[in-house]
Amino acid sequence: MSDLPSTSRQLLSCVTSSGKLQLTIGETPVPAPGDAEVVVRIEASPINPSDLGLLLGMADIPNAQTVGPNHVEADVPENILPMLKARFDEAMPVGNEGAGVVIAAGSSPEAQALLGKTVGVLGGAMYSEYRTLHTSQCLVMHDGVSSRESASCFVNPLTALGMVETMRREGFSALIHTAAASNLGQMLQKICIADGVDLVNIVRKPEQAQLLRDIGAKHVCDSSQPSFAEDLKNAIVATGAYLAFDATGGGELANQILVAMEAAANETATEYSRYGSTQEKQVYIYGGLERRVTTLTRSYGMQWGVGGWLLTPFLQKIGRERAGELRQRVADEIRTTFASSYAEEISLNQALELDVLKTYALQATGKKYLINPSL
Repeated sequence: MSDLPSTSRQLLSCVTSSGKLQLTIGETPVPAPGDAEVVVRIEASPINPSDLGLLLGMADIPNAQTVGPNHVEADVPENILPMLKARFDEAMPVGNEGAGVVIAAGSSPEAQALLGKTVGVLGGAMYSEYRTLHTSQCLVMHDGVSSRESASCFVNPLTALGMVETMRREGFSALIHTAAASNLGQMLQKICIADGVDLVNIVRKPEQAQLLRDIGAKHVCDSSQPSFAEDLKNAIVATGAYLAFDATGGGELANQILVAMEAAANETATEYSRYGSTQEKQVYIYGGLERRVTTLTRSYGMQWGVGGWLLTPFLQKIGRERAGELRQRVADEIRTTFASSYAEEISLNQALELDVLKTYALQATGKKYLINPSL
């Protein structure tokens, strides 16, 4: 323990009561590990869409300005500010997940067994040089797997696995997924191929459709095409996909999916119902890539639902044993099914360079960034 660092550089996000987002790099203490804890030197942490809400505070990033060394500020729109009142004037650490090497461990056998191991970790504040964590927050990687390969071993993989698990638990047999060319979407496609599950992918560009077909996707619908509604209906008829997971959240896409589901159900119906089809239809919103209001026209009968889906409550619902089985599958397939790609690997300082910040804030396909706090 004598070599344990006393402090750690860490990326912090603060929304002030005066309406400013402040992004800075601060020094935070590194607690000595308790009996069942370890200290991890973080070497890789992805910038996920789920991180950007806390990091950027819905501020006006295109007009952000550098106001000092490692200090960026941007205005938060007045209509957004009331939603952020609970975090006013508090510098908050960011980063849901990451990976690194265990450099110190508590006295328990579980902690000692992790010394020197590369682990994936989940626990917040991952845009930091060092983190003290409970052993239950660590996923041990197989020998030879790097921190970069392990960095995205929780949020996207477990979300994709959770979608398939939810499908089975709720009695559906196929899935629809939006923003399907993302890292998560590619993982989901690989899972569905391996598990024999039909998947309907929704993308926005022809090149995204081709990317998915190249990894084996059979059903890809491009929302930019005039034939999108018909293509989606036909894919649902072919697969029986009446459960959808929507990463966009706002706008009309959830509604378009429900309309297509109803059209598909009516096409295969054997008798008429004045209340619409009897086919159960469900769309879960799990992301917020589109900030517009979610629009529903209610033209799909009465057997439908739109709800929210979050990873943490899902894992709590399925229990520790099943969650552990899903985690182990991720570790076993981290170089295949759950492999992630990144456009750039950057340091903590680079994360606050305006051109870099404005790029990863776009959440564009193929522009996923990886922070390496050890650089």
